[in-house]
Amino acid sequence: MQVHRDIQHLPVFKNAVITIGTFDGVHTGHQKIIGQLKKEAAAVDGETVIITFHPHPRRVVREGQSPVAILTTLDEKIELLRQQGINHLVVVPFNEHFASQPAEEYVADFLVAKFNPHTIIIGYDHRFGKDRKGDYHLLEDCGKKLGFLVKEIPAQVLDDVTVSSTRIREALLKGDIDTANSCLGYDYHFEGLVVDGNKLGRTLGYPTANLHIEDADKLVPGNGIYAVETSIVNRQSSIVKRETSMGEKGKVKSEIGNRQFEPKESIGTITNRQYLGMMSIGVRPTIGVSERTIEVNIFDFDEDIYGQTLRVYFKKYLRPELKFNSLDELIAALDKDKEDTLSYFGC
Repeated sequence: MQVHRDIQHLPVFKNAVITIGTFDGVHTGHQKIIGQLKKEAAAVDGETVIITFHPHPRRVVREGQSPVAILTTLDEKIELLRQQGINHLVVVPFNEHFASQPAEEYVADFLVAKFNPHTIIIGYDHRFGKDRKGDYHLLEDCGKKLGFLVKEIPAQVLDDVTVSSTRIREALLKGDIDTANSCLGYDYHFEGLVVDGNKLGRTLGYPTANLHIEDADKLVPGNGIYAVETSIVNRQSSIVKRETSMGEKGKVKSEIGNRQFEPKESIGTITNRQYLGMMSIGVRPTIGVSERTIEVNIFDFDEDIYGQTLRVYFKKYLRPELKFNSLDELIAALDKDKEDTLSYFGC
């Protein structure tokens, strides 16, 4: 998949079959649209082109709209779309000037002039142009005049997209990881920079990596304790390779319990290994912290990773955040959380 960020220097597309949208989450509903896109392109020996926007249009045009909580950052969206086998992804800088184009101008000067589309696939409820006056029927009329076809995304597929997006966000905020991951078609994940914490976890026998989520719009699941898998991200687009040994200081043990883990691919990146752990999201009521924190305890892991980035995959919600009467009660709960996590992973 080729990613194009400069819309002034796009290639000449071959029989471009285009769809347009935010594709936040690239979930199972979106994947149906992508399947239709690929089918239409194959029928005309054409190339698939997805046009998306950054930042999210609702960050720019906010009137009457609620704040945005995104399921995927731009980099994550690119990784997920790459998996779908698309030929081209065009990332359009979205700003007030772009949003203010009259609908006919948007079609003629943007869609036709820059993409010369063979076919445009959109939903019946798609709106575009200044004051969102452009719609499916206007696009059909433009197609007849300017020489492209317009095909409709079935209403059922659009309903699936809308329902899935809403359902995923609601599920994540409630800690319903099973529902969210089922609708996404993959494990929900985020990346966070490892920053200094109060290091209390070390004294409890459960050292944690404290994470800072750099994209403030990224949706963080609801407070609670989760079973997770983690990888260390190399900003050169791959996961940092780690040698494995049984107990050598500075290296990661290759076995957790009696279960051996094979290397596997993460979405759009190369991984050496993913490590099991458990994550706490919340305000740590037992020790009286008011600021929300995100902490992950990586099992059998003793490396210094301050300043590095972790990718965390949410696997299972374990329990809500609770206030304990003593640190001994907290440690007992953490022992049980680890036991439940290992049991979930079959260890």
